Amino acid sequence: MYSKIRITGVLETKTGMHIGGSSAFSAIGAVDSPVIKDVRNGKPMVPGSSLKGKIRTLLAKKYNEAVVNPDNDAECIRRVFGSAKKDKDNKVHASKIIVSDMFLMNEDEIRNRGIESFTEVKFENSINRATAVANPRQIERAIKGLQFGIDMIYEVDNGKEDEVIDDIKLLAEGMKMLEYDYLGGSGSRGYGKVQFFDMTAKVVIGALDDSVVAEVNEVLAQI
Repeated sequence: MYSKIRITGVLETKTGMHIGGSSAFSAIGAVDSPVIKDVRNGKPMVPGSSLKGKIRTLLAKKYNEAVVNPDNDAECIRRVFGSAKKDKDNKVHASKIIVSDMFLMNEDEIRNRGIESFTEVKFENSINRATAVANPRQIERAIKGLQFGIDMIYEVDNGKEDEVIDDIKLLAEGMKMLEYDYLGGSGSRGYGKVQFFDMTAKVVIGALDDSVVAEVNEVLAQI
């Protein structure tokens, strides 16, 4: 039966995180590289595309035999994340996973700690080795300890209920890999370490055997 599973949880920044926004209209003296923000309130956010793309990239490093175009990813990855490459029936494979943008959810907790800003500016220098001339720059980061609400939808293909557990295991594996990697830019300099918790799933459209849903939640609990 056709159904949809909603997966929710929390993504928390363990170090400062930089997912870049536009600086096209920055004033003189403004931050060189700002983070992306919710246009309604100016608070940092995490685009769903950033999370989904990073998870897919990490999985590709494990399951692909070589660096390839995403349309040629390993079959297990294409099955979950989709592909624009047409199959023998001249059809493309839509992604089974929808990852929504993630917004700040612990504003009150942060403010109760006496912290007024949800971002910080980190000053960095790149040094020209030949001339020893420094090139300073200002990089904005979402601060450590911010929590963003995760909201994903996994679509169960009609007649392919047997794929659900394997697909969720793959997604969970990618999320666990990300905890030992980084989200956003400048990860090699310590940016973007994140952690997932309180991951749960429930059927929101259609129906699915209770035992399958229970196993999905067991898999997510291990992240």
